[in-house]
Amino acid sequence: MTIDLTRRTLLQLAGATSLAIAAAAAARAEGAPQGSGPTYAGRTPMRVGMVTLRVKNLDKVADYYRDVIGLTVMERSASVAKLGTSGVTLLVLEARPEAAIEPRNAAGLYHTAFLMPTRKDLARWLVQAASHRVTLSGFADHLVSESVYLDDPEGNGIEVYADRDPSHWQWSQGSVKMASNELDVPDLLSLTNTRVPDYAGAPEGLRIGHMHLRVGDLAQAGNFYHGTIGLDPTRSRSGAAFLSSGRYHHHLGMNVWQSQGAGPRDDQTTGLAWFSLVTEKPDILAAQEERLRKGGVQITMLAGGVEAADPWGTRVRLLRV
Repeated sequence: MTIDLTRRTLLQLAGATSLAIAAAAAARAEGAPQGSGPTYAGRTPMRVGMVTLRVKNLDKVADYYRDVIGLTVMERSASVAKLGTSGVTLLVLEARPEAAIEPRNAAGLYHTAFLMPTRKDLARWLVQAASHRVTLSGFADHLVSESVYLDDPEGNGIEVYADRDPSHWQWSQGSVKMASNELDVPDLLSLTNTRVPDYAGAPEGLRIGHMHLRVGDLAQAGNFYHGTIGLDPTRSRSGAAFLSSGRYHHHLGMNVWQSQGAGPRDDQTTGLAWFSLVTEKPDILAAQEERLRKGGVQITMLAGGVEAADPWGTRVRLLRV
């Protein structure tokens, strides 16, 4: 498979007819070298830990994350599947065969973003996806990162991405510069052999880099995730806001593009059950718990932390690791 053929294949899979080269101003960097330890997203005071989804067809969805993303099935039964890499659980799927599919205009999951350790890992994964004719929904050069988008069999959004080196991120007055330029696919694919797919499975350092949620109101969401949980705003744009810990570009995205005015979520539908934010610092967890209690937010005590729900019922677990 040549690069040109791969590019045509990718365009077909994404339903596109052309692919412009990304803007020359977009800095190119391969990210942290292989084997150098956690990526920037995983070295911050808080980071995303794992995600739990409610699904109708457990086998079909579990097979998808195994075969398409390359996650290892670590545990599987008739009611649950746990998937991850190198012994780290990243995704839990709970079987809800009678559940209705959560509508896209409800609050809930926009996408789960799987962060590749390096740009080359992203290239290798993309060749594998193309060779298996995985349906893609889009590509983007975000300046801080390069991303590919797709959906699992039940419509849960997925982003697979690689960060550019943080030294190339441009900050101004606390806001990081991001964009949605077209991805330079040939340049990305130049890092790997497009004739022989060699993505045997998720690399050791693959983690969930960020979560992106649909919310009903950005101000309310900011009050909860910034004011109470303690994530810092990093960027806002029409209908969306981004927050992080430790000057990562974002650990959490929130938008109202489809969900403006959404009411409480129905926990009898499919979709996001909960996600976790983890920290190694007990003072961060103690401050979060105190703010939740002062804000009158109902909390559930867990081993190693607490669970609370945002204004629409999306549950977030705050855990110490």
